[in-house]
Amino acid sequence: MSQSPGTHPHTIRAAFRGTLGKFALDAGFSAPAKGVTALFGPSGCGKTTVLRCIAGLNRLADGVCDIDGDVWQDRDGTFLPTHRRPLGYVFQEASLFPHLTVRKNLLFGAPRGDAGKNNPVAFDEVTDLLGVTPLLDRSPRNLSGGERQRVAIGRALLSQPKLLLMDEPLSALDRVTKSEILPFLERLRDRLSLPIVYITHDIAEVERLADQVVLMEKGRVLAAGPLADLQSDPSLPLATARDAAVTLDTTVEAYDRAYGLLTLTVRGSRFFVPATPSPVGERRRIRIISTDVSLTRAPPGPSSILNLSPGRIVSAKPIDSNEIVAVVALGSDGEGARVLSRLTRKSWDELRLGVDVAVFAQVKAVALGPGRGE
Repeated sequence: MSQSPGTHPHTIRAAFRGTLGKFALDAGFSAPAKGVTALFGPSGCGKTTVLRCIAGLNRLADGVCDIDGDVWQDRDGTFLPTHRRPLGYVFQEASLFPHLTVRKNLLFGAPRGDAGKNNPVAFDEVTDLLGVTPLLDRSPRNLSGGERQRVAIGRALLSQPKLLLMDEPLSALDRVTKSEILPFLERLRDRLSLPIVYITHDIAEVERLADQVVLMEKGRVLAAGPLADLQSDPSLPLATARDAAVTLDTTVEAYDRAYGLLTLTVRGSRFFVPATPSPVGERRRIRIISTDVSLTRAPPGPSSILNLSPGRIVSAKPIDSNEIVAVVALGSDGEGARVLSRLTRKSWDELRLGVDVAVFAQVKAVALGPGRGE
């Protein structure tokens, strides 16, 4: 791979501008070369086109693709063909070879001989992470849709890529199968250092998997950054949607066996969540919906709501003539993690709320994501 003084180690940098048929693309973003970066937006906004440009399947003259310091494309004419880019590509449909066993499908793209001696991703590790070890001697014809897709992901991983590209890998699966495969994708994110660029139009997948988000619309990037930052930005559509929520990565502080409650800490606050035991220090992801957060100016009296935090309103935006979304920074100093509160204009006016006003946020419900190993 070529490197130049302008390369960006530990960063994915992609920018493509041009026309493909009648579709105009002018999209660029940078993201850490680790974790999951989700390209999110409605169908037809250009997500797959960007992914195909990263893969070298589409070529625009005005394009840059720099993966962790390796230049795959640059405006000076540098352009690595797809077969020379160390990437894995997982499509919507698992295209397995029907005449080969699962084991042979998995090994089909794996480096052989000396090239495969020091593979960073081992066969046994991949089959264990994806739960396909019991399937190795089967024919793909005898697999469920979810099993087939897990094998396709495993095949992509065993090609020893520097980047994994996933184009709506769950969209062809039913709801139950999606919920079965999501934990496997979380395990990949948590246990492998491989960066993943993941396309979806399903916000639930973004909230479960993504560390970074690239928000797209009509061939352009509206915003790019950490998931929680984009969720809590009232100028973006994520914060004003009816199902708007903020996803926070928390740390397990304690477990109360008498009441079955986990204590989770986040910058500026802590949350008590009904759950099974979890090791102290483990990271757990939570989701807080804007309609589950109410605000008060004074500390409330005894209540069935366990999660109460002081905070400060840092921004707000009218959703329509009757409702407002407020962004609250948790903690008595108003410097902590941010949550959204969707409230009526009547409540806003009667409580005399506004930017920089100190409040107490009552969180009626906290959705807890699975822990590692669940």
